Amino acid sequence: MFFNWFDAHEAVQCGHFLAQFFAERVSVEAGKGGKKSLPKKQLEAVGKMFAQAERFGNEHKLNIYKKAKLGNAFKWRLKELGYTDALIDELTKELLLHL
Repeated sequence: MFFNWFDAHEAVQCGHFLAQFFAERVSVEAGKGGKKSLPKKQLEAVGKMFAQAERFGNEHKLNIYKKAKLGNAFKWRLKELGYTDALIDELTKELLLHL
């Protein structure tokens, strides 16, 4: 039971999935101005991404460690894809609030 507390495999997979979901809907160029500069259609995609995060958080019991691993996986995947640090930080903060 104690070791289950550190099993964050599903959380990491969710972080990667959410980053990929975002990347498929918002180009790197569109994200250069930050979240506030995104067109309405892309902001709707961000909202859907947060809804999926909320659903995952409700279905899985996430402790602080698992939330941190999810946020970290999300953040680093977006960095690998070339998004700006400002956008990544803003999205990661909001993502963690939706969990």
